[in-house]
Amino acid sequence: MSIPEFSLRLQRGITGGFAPPTPEAIITITGIPSQNLLNITSAHRPKGTPSLQDAVPKSISATDAHTAALVNELKDILKSIPTESPPGSEDIYGLDTSIAFGCDELMWQNGGPQGCGHGESSVKATDEDKAKFKRAVQIVEDLLAKDA
Repeated sequence: MSIPEFSLRLQRGITGGFAPPTPEAIITITGIPSQNLLNITSAHRPKGTPSLQDAVPKSISATDAHTAALVNELKDILKSIPTESPPGSEDIYGLDTSIAFGCDELMWQNGGPQGCGHGESSVKATDEDKAKFKRAVQIVEDLLAKDA
């Protein structure tokens, strides 16, 4: 099983109000099948501080069957769940987290580019959708936790 070429950005801290949201963490993953690598960077904001720390980069092998299975599971989950409408109107998954994922066959993003306001989405996530999104977030965290 191989990985697709893809890019992903997960942001924790997407709900704002009058002011834009303050991210707690930003994780980016780029899948490079020609090099059998996932390039991963993560930046976190310690509690009580105003900004993210410098991003920490690493690369992990994409040849590991478990890694490839996680990436493909993530893609399949995102294909199957809705995004809010209009974009950025509401955090329909209730996790204060957004994922933007792009590959040849799928472009998926929840929580608009400026985060989510206090509007209302015409699309609602079911409990099953919410469980799937929670699993998608866990997959990103599992990939981040893998040793370089």
